[in-house]
Amino acid sequence: MGQGQRTNRIIIPEARAAMDRFKYEMAAEVGLNVGEGSYWGDIPSRQCGAVGGHMVRRMIQQYEQSLAGQAPAAQTFAATTTPTGGR
Repeated sequence: MGQGQRTNRIIIPEARAAMDRFKYEMAAEVGLNVGEGSYWGDIPSRQCGAVGGHMVRRMIQQYEQSLAGQAPAAQTFAATTTPTGGR
């Protein structure tokens, strides 16, 4: 894909590292054994799509919980600028 065709940009650049960690966390939940910084080119698009779908589902769940005034069930992605240190 050409560089000019890229549409999935991070809106807040400071969140890039947190989004990368989140991606690998969701990949592990889906059952993909990829390490951080590894090559995703040999992974079928169906499995990569599953990672993206789980990311969106988790973000929506956490936003809905924040609207309802509840604490999120998992604090893994809630803080994008500070390290969590554990689960």
